[in-house]
Amino acid sequence: MRTISTDEIIKNIKEMCIEANYYLSDDMKQKIDHACQMEESPLGRQILSQLEENMQIAEDNQIPICQDTGMAVVFLKIGQDVHIEGMNLEDAVNEGIRQGYVEGYLRKSVVGDPLLRKNTEDNTPGIIHYEIVPGENIEITVAPKGFGSENMSRVYMLKPADGIDGVKEAVLDAVKLAGPNACPPLVVGVGIGGTFEKCALLAKKALTRDTNVHNSIPYVKEMEEDILEKINNMGIGPAGLGGRITALAVNIETYPTHIAGLPVAVNMCCHVNRHKSRII
Repeated sequence: MRTISTDEIIKNIKEMCIEANYYLSDDMKQKIDHACQMEESPLGRQILSQLEENMQIAEDNQIPICQDTGMAVVFLKIGQDVHIEGMNLEDAVNEGIRQGYVEGYLRKSVVGDPLLRKNTEDNTPGIIHYEIVPGENIEITVAPKGFGSENMSRVYMLKPADGIDGVKEAVLDAVKLAGPNACPPLVVGVGIGGTFEKCALLAKKALTRDTNVHNSIPYVKEMEEDILEKINNMGIGPAGLGGRITALAVNIETYPTHIAGLPVAVNMCCHVNRHKSRII
């Protein structure tokens, strides 16, 4: 049994909120650089070049890559042999978010009531997902999610007979309906299976996977590649102004489901696909 203090959890989450908003991950930098080389539209290349310049300015000046610093989504994989000492864990996670967004001068975008709309002024509460796993460590992933792309996300409750073709059509439909509103070039997270809420969680988690790593299931990997090609044949292009590169990656996660259903969620993310992970 290993004891981990909530002070350590708070400190790490604070730092991760700031880092995720200031620095884009290496895989995303590589994807955007490759997109600059592959884009056929002169305007599209100019936009992608500006995105790269923007990333460098953010890193050099320690400012957010995007003004929408998102709602903090936190994934916790908690080892079953860990004893957490200190304050309530959920309170600790939110305290880490609060400190990160206040000390990092990140935009506070969370309202305390979805209809009354009063800002909480510290970007809390976050969205927290817990998973109990073997071991004596805690793996934390912080993924600030902007809502320009989040608002373009969708859930489709397909019939089993719709099959692989139906799933592909659903993803392409979501991208087409999003058009320029999700701030392309995109990373498209797709969750297939489970239930109404499970497929949405799978799609969210898919966005945190390295974009250079495909799903380990061969037919799912083929789907990722095929859907990405079809998206990039739509002509939406960077910033929705036309071109070859509408999406940088399609990440799919799957889960067992009921005999009567085929739930599919499509979680859109703009090129600022932010996520940081640490193990403590």
